[in-house]
Amino acid sequence: MAADTFPRSGLDKREIEDYIASRPAVEWKMAKSVVRRAVVLGPVLVVIAGWLRGGDGLIASAIGMVIVVGYYAFTGLMLSGAARISLAAYHASALFGFFIRLGLITVTMVLVTRLFGLDKLALGFTVITAYLGLLIWEAAAMGSSRRTGVH
Repeated sequence: MAADTFPRSGLDKREIEDYIASRPAVEWKMAKSVVRRAVVLGPVLVVIAGWLRGGDGLIASAIGMVIVVGYYAFTGLMLSGAARISLAAYHASALFGFFIRLGLITVTMVLVTRLFGLDKLALGFTVITAYLGLLIWEAAAMGSSRRTGVH
C-alpha cells in the first residue's frame, strides 16, 4: 500500500483533496447557520446587558455581537477557502487559524474599548456568552440533524 493511500477508504490523498474541493462549502453553510442563530441570541444578550449595565452596556453588547458574528463568518470563509486549496491547508487553517482568530477577537476587543471607551464587562460578557452559546447551539443542532436525518 502506498504511503499516500488511506486504508479505510482505498482513496489516495489527491482523490480525497479533489473530493473536498468539489463538494459544497459546508463550513460557509455552517457559518451562515450560526449567524441566523445570532439573530435570535443577540437581542437577548443585548437587552440583558442593557438592563444590567445601562445604555453603555447595551452599546458594548451590540458591538460584541458584531465581533462574534464576524468571527464565525470569517471562520467559515477561511475554512471553505482552505478546503479548496488542499487537505493540508484545511488542517493548518483549522488548527492555527483558531488561535489567530481568537487573537483577532482579543485585539479587536481591546482596540474597541480603548477607542470608544465601551463598557468592558458588557462587551466581555456578550462575546464570551455569544461565542460559546452559538457554538453549543450549532453543535446540538448538527447532532440532532444527524440522528433524525433532517439537515
